[in-house]
Amino acid sequence: MIADIEQFHAIAISREAHALEAMGRSILHMEFGQPSTGAPAEAIAAAHHILDTDPMGYWESMPLKERIARHYADRHGQTVDAEQVILTCGASPGLVLALSSLFAPGARVATARPGYVAYRNTLKALYLEPVEVACGPDVRYQMSAEALAAMEPAPDGLILASPANPTGTIIPADELAAIAKVCAERGIRIISDEIYHGLSFGEPARSMIEFAPDAVIVNSFSKYFSMAGWRLGWIVVPPALIDAARARMGNLFLTPPVLAQRAGLIAFDCTDELDGHVDTYRRNRQLLLDALPAMGLAEIAPPDGAFYIYADISHLTNDSLSFCQRLLRETGVASAPGVDFDPVDGHRFIRFSFAVSTDRIEDAIARMTPWFQAQVSR
Repeated sequence: MIADIEQFHAIAISREAHALEAMGRSILHMEFGQPSTGAPAEAIAAAHHILDTDPMGYWESMPLKERIARHYADRHGQTVDAEQVILTCGASPGLVLALSSLFAPGARVATARPGYVAYRNTLKALYLEPVEVACGPDVRYQMSAEALAAMEPAPDGLILASPANPTGTIIPADELAAIAKVCAERGIRIISDEIYHGLSFGEPARSMIEFAPDAVIVNSFSKYFSMAGWRLGWIVVPPALIDAARARMGNLFLTPPVLAQRAGLIAFDCTDELDGHVDTYRRNRQLLLDALPAMGLAEIAPPDGAFYIYADISHLTNDSLSFCQRLLRETGVASAPGVDFDPVDGHRFIRFSFAVSTDRIEDAIARMTPWFQAQVSR
C-alpha cells in the first residue's frame, strides 16, 4: 500500500500569491519560514571564487564537520566527534536519515500538535505511525515530560522542536531535562529538530544533546544562516548510529552540494552579519505584537524564537485555509493556514512569518489592520 501524504497547504497559498504577483499585484510573502536575506557576504564571495576555480564533485567537507563539532563544544559544552556529524542536503533529508536509521516500519513516533507539517507526512511516507499529542496554551504548545510519561503504550520515538514551528515557543532547560529523563526510563528515542537555533529573543535555546547524549540532532543552514536555497544541513548522531546514517546518506542523497559546503564553512563565522538579521526579526516581532490586538488577534502563542506568529482566529472563521486565501486576495498578504500544523484544531489558527524586511512588516500591518477590523463587524 502506498502511503497517503497530505498536501502542504501553504505551498498552494504561495503558488496563488506568485500568480497574483505575476499579474502585477503587490504581494507580501509571509507564508513561509524563509529569510528574505541572502547568504552572508563573505560566503557569497567565497562561492564566486569556488565556481571559478573548483570543478567540484561528490565530496563531504571534513573542515565543515569539524567546525560543526566545535560548535557543540563552544555553545553547549558537549564533546562531539566530527564523524558523528553527517552533512545533509538540508534538514528535510536529515529528518529522513534520522527516522530511517532509528526506526523500523510500524514504529510509533510522538510529536506535538501543533507541529511542523512535514513531521506527520515524513513519518507516514516512511511507514511510521505519527502519534500527535495535543499541546495547548497551558503547556505553551510544546511537548511535556508529563504528557510523555502518561502515554500508554510508550511511543518508540519522539520528535522535538525548540524553538518550534509554527509557534516559536522554546522548551526551558529544566523541562528538556525532564523529557530526557522520561525518554531514558521508557526507552523512547529522541530526534531534536534544532533548525531555529540562533533565532531566540530572550535566553538562547538549549540543545537536547546537553540532556540526552544519544539523541539525534537535526539542524540546517536554512534559517539562522539565511541559506535556504543552498540546501545544506547536518545531523549529529550517537557513535552507534554513524554507519547506519552514513549508509543512508550515501545511497539516498550522495553528498550535499559542494558549493554550499564550501560557503557554509565561511558562513559559520559570519556572526555579526547574521545576528544583525536576528535584530531585524526582533523588531518585526515587536511590531506585530504591538499591532495584533488592534486587529482583534489577542490570543497568540508566545514567540520566544524562530520567526512566527501563530494566532487564534476562531472568532472570525472555522476554515483557516479559505480565510488565508481571502486574506491574500483582498490584501495581498500571504500567510499559512493552521490546518497545515494541526489537522484537528488548526482550522481556527493562522501563521505569519516575520522573516522579511521591516518595511514589509509595516506595510503588512497597514494592510491587515483595517481588513481584520472589518471582519469583526461582518
